[in-house]
Amino acid sequence: MKAITFEEFGEADVLRLVDVPAPEIRPDDLLVRVHAAGVNRADLLHRRGSYGRPDFGDSTLMGLEIAGEVLEVGHAAQGYEVGDRVMGVVGGGAYAEIARIDWRMAMPVPASLDYVHAAAIPEVFVTAHEALLHLGRVELGDSVLIHAAAGGVGSAAVQLAYATGATVFATADASKLERVVQLGADYVIDYRTQDFVEIVASKTGKRGVDVVIDFVGAPYLARNIASLANGGRLVQVGMLGGGGKVGVELAQILYRHLQIIGTVMKSRPQADKHAMVQRFRERWLDRFAAGACLEPVVDSTFPLARATDAHRRMESSANVGKIILTMMPSGREAGAF
Repeated sequence: MKAITFEEFGEADVLRLVDVPAPEIRPDDLLVRVHAAGVNRADLLHRRGSYGRPDFGDSTLMGLEIAGEVLEVGHAAQGYEVGDRVMGVVGGGAYAEIARIDWRMAMPVPASLDYVHAAAIPEVFVTAHEALLHLGRVELGDSVLIHAAAGGVGSAAVQLAYATGATVFATADASKLERVVQLGADYVIDYRTQDFVEIVASKTGKRGVDVVIDFVGAPYLARNIASLANGGRLVQVGMLGGGGKVGVELAQILYRHLQIIGTVMKSRPQADKHAMVQRFRERWLDRFAAGACLEPVVDSTFPLARATDAHRRMESSANVGKIILTMMPSGREAGAF
């Protein structure tokens, strides 16, 4: 089968399309012919050597989410048959024509969706649900501040917050704010020219928001805490702006009853990952039906052979929503969606 590999860590041009053996099915696996695969920032880190030479459990190949057709069902797998359309999160191996997935990490593709849009759901919407609703405990009437709201997880979080009935503050580049409003944001903030702390204070009567969902990291920590209402929760999902040591005024945490919660799917035990997928599936999967309130946001698609260009697109930060690799040679060009 064809797959993307690289011989040395580095820039996007190290990626190569080569022939590799197809994965062997295990008892709990579905073997899937991949039609589309999502590109995630974790793939960029993988390529640059941040994880060394990883085996995330399914494959040493790159890629964490797929949509495709079941070719074979392991003897311990349940609920799926050959020919079923599935999407889900894999532990590596998505950048290939065939991948294996633990059946508990798979979900049926809603009938109204094609494989490209299905591949834009699993990683980002499961992560967004976990951060926003399971850990952040957002409820009807709450207010939430979502950073990087035009990205994959950010755009999913905006939609889930809106569907839950929360008031949504969202930061993004000025060129992307109109699209973020379309996804459900009540107040949009140009992170380059506007101070989100001031806008949150102004629009909430200085109360602050109940939850902050942050992907930026250290540069935003103090301002995120300043934006929280008493009893508020900061859920840290990423560190796009850098990690390392940060300073926190402990009295703010204690006397305002704040919580700071970190979450990364990749490093969790497999049973936790199963539970994350199940929680998302039970609450939201039916909401992707035709005419329903949720939509997978696709920025652009690239054929598998052009994975280098897909990575460059993500590194440019020009995308709104997901970048998708297709296994057919006629994938749409960047900007087609």
